[in-house]
Amino acid sequence: MVDNVGVVAVLGLGAMGSAVAGRLVSSGVDVISVFEGRSPASRKRAEAVGVRAGGWSDLENADFVLSIVPPSEAASVAATVANIAASKPGRLFADCNAVSPQTMQDVARLFTGTRDRVVDAGIIGGPPKDGARTVIYAAGPDAEALSVLGRHGLDVRVVDGPIGAASALKMSYAGITKGLTALGATMMLAATRAGAASDLAAELRASQPQLLAWLTRSVPGMLPKAYRFDGEMSEIADFIGEPAVGGDIYDGMAKLYRTIATDQLRSQNLISFVEAAQRLLATEAGR
Repeated sequence: MVDNVGVVAVLGLGAMGSAVAGRLVSSGVDVISVFEGRSPASRKRAEAVGVRAGGWSDLENADFVLSIVPPSEAASVAATVANIAASKPGRLFADCNAVSPQTMQDVARLFTGTRDRVVDAGIIGGPPKDGARTVIYAAGPDAEALSVLGRHGLDVRVVDGPIGAASALKMSYAGITKGLTALGATMMLAATRAGAASDLAAELRASQPQLLAWLTRSVPGMLPKAYRFDGEMSEIADFIGEPAVGGDIYDGMAKLYRTIATDQLRSQNLISFVEAAQRLLATEAGR
């Protein structure tokens, strides 16, 4: 029997949000979400893991509100929550989105004058299911309050720093991992256009087999999420700040992900490259 943490609202019912909500529900937590404006797929995911449907007014009685939405929606969601007065003091709003420290600080200011506490939270890893490693890093004066969810199925770790510290960690990590995926996708597409795709795959298999294996996992996993990575790369560019020290690289990656999200031919070319590379790796493993 777990101790009672009250009502947890999870806003954003994509793959990550629904999995986080499901982990809490499986640990005995009462989880609600706002289904208004959500897609049928989001509703189905939420219902499958036992999330209760609620309206925005139900957030008045929530003890925790976790925002897990695309970066472009983070500020508007936070503003909506800030404008819904809590029925009692101490409601905790955790922005778990892939946003820059600057954006996170702007989000925190939206709650000035309210009775809410705000935590900067960054999620690293995939959705918490099937043994995936998922860590929620939390920062700010009230970060310890979020760590209670660590007793309810989530891995919450407190970062020693102010609001923005967890977001800085998230931006740095995502800039490396999703940045490498963007670089790999860029050169896969370029090699395909030039007729050198098979030669590139063969050379990577021979000289960089671990990198090739990583790309054959990360690129397919990126395709359905490219629309989210667009905004995340823009946030990383803001985090870096200066174009001269790399910020413009991530502006370019944002454009790449935006293009991949809407261009089926480029997506299919990436899939074809990955499938050919997987065959090469399987052949190598069978020797």
